[in-house]
Amino acid sequence: MSTSQPLGMPSIDPDEVGHNSSANPSFDEVVAARMNRRRLLGFGVASGGAALITACGGGGSNGVFVPTVGASPAPAPAPAPAPGAAPAPAPLSLSFNPVAKSLEDRLVLPAGYTATVMYRLGDPISTDVAAYANDGSDDPSTYDRRAGDHHDGMTFFGMGASGAWAPTAADRGLLVMNHEAITPAFLHPAGQTTTGSGTAQVRTVPGEVLREFYLHGVSVIEVGKTGSTWGYKRGSSFNRRVHTLTEMRLSGPAAKSDAVKTRYSTDGSKTRGTVNNCANGTTPWGTYLTCEENWAGYFRRVTATDNAARTAKELVSLNRYGVAGNGRELWATVTPDTSDNLYGRWNAQVTGASAADDFRNGPNTYGWVVEIDPFNPLSTPRKRTALGRFGHEGACLGPVVPGRPLVWYMGDDSRNEYIYKFVSTRAWDPADVGGGLAAGDKYMDDGRLYVAKFAADGTGTWLELKLGVNNITAANTTYAFADAADVVINARLAADAAGATRMDRPEWTAVNPVTGEVYVTLTNTNASSRPITATDAANPRFYNDPKGTAQTAQLGNPNGHVLRFSETNGDAASTTFKWDVYLFGARSTASADINLSQLGADNDFSSPDGLWFSQARPGLLWLQTDDGAFTDVTNCMMLAALPGKVGDGGAKTITNIAADGSTRQQGTIVGKAPGTATLRRFLVGPKECEITGIAESGDGRAIFVNIQHPGEDTAVANITDPSKFSSHWPDGGASRPRSATIVITRTDGGFIGT
Repeated sequence: MSTSQPLGMPSIDPDEVGHNSSANPSFDEVVAARMNRRRLLGFGVASGGAALITACGGGGSNGVFVPTVGASPAPAPAPAPAPGAAPAPAPLSLSFNPVAKSLEDRLVLPAGYTATVMYRLGDPISTDVAAYANDGSDDPSTYDRRAGDHHDGMTFFGMGASGAWAPTAADRGLLVMNHEAITPAFLHPAGQTTTGSGTAQVRTVPGEVLREFYLHGVSVIEVGKTGSTWGYKRGSSFNRRVHTLTEMRLSGPAAKSDAVKTRYSTDGSKTRGTVNNCANGTTPWGTYLTCEENWAGYFRRVTATDNAARTAKELVSLNRYGVAGNGRELWATVTPDTSDNLYGRWNAQVTGASAADDFRNGPNTYGWVVEIDPFNPLSTPRKRTALGRFGHEGACLGPVVPGRPLVWYMGDDSRNEYIYKFVSTRAWDPADVGGGLAAGDKYMDDGRLYVAKFAADGTGTWLELKLGVNNITAANTTYAFADAADVVINARLAADAAGATRMDRPEWTAVNPVTGEVYVTLTNTNASSRPITATDAANPRFYNDPKGTAQTAQLGNPNGHVLRFSETNGDAASTTFKWDVYLFGARSTASADINLSQLGADNDFSSPDGLWFSQARPGLLWLQTDDGAFTDVTNCMMLAALPGKVGDGGAKTITNIAADGSTRQQGTIVGKAPGTATLRRFLVGPKECEITGIAESGDGRAIFVNIQHPGEDTAVANITDPSKFSSHWPDGGASRPRSATIVITRTDGGFIGT
């Protein structure tokens, strides 16, 4: 997730502003955790070809090489295969020495590893576009053929000689990545040009806004390896940008319903653009899923004037999703607006006689999982409404078994929001591999949407979000649901009605290809979102993490945790599961009731966000951070882990301490402490960045990682003085910082991390 802020506003992460006013329990009334737990059997790979678990998650010659740093010895070389035999992966172990925490403006990697900067903000993906000037002077009309900003979740699609999907391809493929948001100060000569203040503040340079439109969305680029060097192919026919101006087709239950009709699409069959694309996902037929997270903040809706034009039911929905304000980048305020389909579509106020005359329903066309076919540059992306509308952090594909439904796991990235899953109605048929968006129509437009409820005894239930069940009815006193379209459009309200468990900011989900167990990052929360009286077994901590020399109080769960669960009988379509907390973020110096995972100096971390299991090295987990709580001692980082199973630890009662010194006991279930043998720090990024997005080549000997928004806290007032930039990564010197994709390899050509 990104921390780009509305103009003139203090530095508040949009994800940190919750809009869940439901009275759903956080299980504070259930404090006794089960004292004895049976270990679960691991997920068994079915015979006859339960054959596939796909990844979720997961340059020209002018790439900038980043020096490797660290005093640790180089990893042992990979064993050579026997003559004529394919290389055999060695048993998993973390073969690198952990890197130290760092506050420097550089990448830190273990010795024996090399990072190459491959694809940066503004890099051209077409031969008719000039190199990026990186000073705000580039022609805005060229940005539809340049790398976007805030690189985020991504997937590597291996490609064979014929140009078709080849999952195990090791040296050529399509790298598809999200561009979540922007750092506005660095995109224009002197930052965004505005006039006025408050609700009268407006953007005055349409070209600046056009540039920002293009810098959001998704990149599809062809990448390959020449010798040992990776780069992207600037003139590839596969290269494509999907952005806020790209036409999208709405599919599934919400398509063509009255609630998605706008002036742009009076029949509700389509919309324009995708925005705030955070984490991602894949399909077993070879397409990419991009997920719309903090979309609500882009819309302008001045409540003082618009509320009177809305029905009571509309206001409940708008408030639940946080659609209010000027719009974080003021896109709707551009004057003159010669095409309201271009700028005015971000104005969600009632201005016409009906929904077909304005964009009052514009917000209802965002907040979806979007499917893109990277192998067909002319295809129209689909917004898959059956997967529900909320702040989608990602959509991780579960175990893929022929003859069984397909399942995607999803987090709603905001404080006190929920964890969801979608189960397809149709059973998987491997004949649909390569079926493109038509396969998506088959599997993703019809199915069952569920939300998770966690019990204190380590069990959980999936509650179906369907009209007529779980209090999702026309008689619901908070929100009267009308039909299936209403349920998916207002999935948050349906989850409220069902009684789901409010969580500490659910972000990425990842499925262990060895066990089938599901991992979820819960990035953090604060005291106002979850006071000490509202902790529960699945969100158990309330504490203070003093920051910096001033020891500024950080109350709540500022360091976050990673929860995991195992579906009953290893069946991803099950409606019950067992869970524990795999990892708790904490400073190594924190007390035992805070540092529950017994982290040390080589693996302590805060605010887990990105989460991804290697497919080439099954069982290897990568964990990335997006942190503001621990940044007094280190920049954001990426860790490698070899996790066990749900139930490898045990029940524990911890003592939480409030600001006034009062205490409260809370039961929880803690996974086995990892130690440095199974959890260690692999990478630390430059200043003020987020480490996010990860993918790997088909052979696991190269990984791609995104460095998002380095130097993002640079004051707009300092944009003309490079000496005051807080980062100059990756180009160095006096350059403006740029989000970028790096590719990491081992100097001996071995597997990454193990």
